[in-house]
Amino acid sequence: MKHMIAFLFVVLLASPVAFACERCKLYDNNPDFKIKSAAVKLNKKFGQLEFEITVEGTAGKTVPKPAGKLDGAPVLGYVFPTTLKSEDIGFGKTEGIVALALTAHPDFDDSPLWDESGDGIFNNDGIVWHPHWVILTKDDRVKGGLSVKEFDKNDKSVTLPPTAPAMPMYMDSPGFPVVTEGNTIRVSVPVYRVRNRTSFQYDAVACYMEVSAPEGGHSASMKMPMLGVYNVYSVLSKDLLLPYKVQ
Repeated sequence: MKHMIAFLFVVLLASPVAFACERCKLYDNNPDFKIKSAAVKLNKKFGQLEFEITVEGTAGKTVPKPAGKLDGAPVLGYVFPTTLKSEDIGFGKTEGIVALALTAHPDFDDSPLWDESGDGIFNNDGIVWHPHWVILTKDDRVKGGLSVKEFDKNDKSVTLPPTAPAMPMYMDSPGFPVVTEGNTIRVSVPVYRVRNRTSFQYDAVACYMEVSAPEGGHSASMKMPMLGVYNVYSVLSKDLLLPYKVQ
């Protein structure tokens, strides 16, 4: 699995910016997405896993410029690919890379259970940095080579966590608190929310993703992923072999 992840991201980093993704260029060479370090620490006193990424610039300062619609909506992310399994985070058993993604996207809100801005409105917080568990899978439809794994919305065998948004892909909106402070972005995950798995490996990635949700639809051969990875700005380990362990 680790070698597959490394291969996919090496291809991603070597590829030019994907077509239909001019917005990717807006964030090239931005120090806010140049990762310097990362850590996942087990806080035994509070039963928490503390994930953090430190960048050269100001973590979370840069957010996407809105597209004004869902189709083509930009998503910026600080992402932790891990060796956790899909069952550890509340999904049914499925193949793919389990990742914790801290994201911001102004064009939509995919965490309707949570009021991240604290304004009393639950469906207007997409621009506020918030977490998602996602299952990433190889995807040749985008030059990035990865997307969030999708499923048939009529497939009754798919198991999702109760906090997952109503979208036919393996994504959860767990509501963990995300904090930015200077050059660091952090999120705390209760250990019981990963079935008490405290021994796993990870890496850290900063990337650009984009939504495809055209009103007219595409033919099956041309359909783009609902949420694809189009550009990677930095990878902490360089080779993405998930070398880092929980401290």
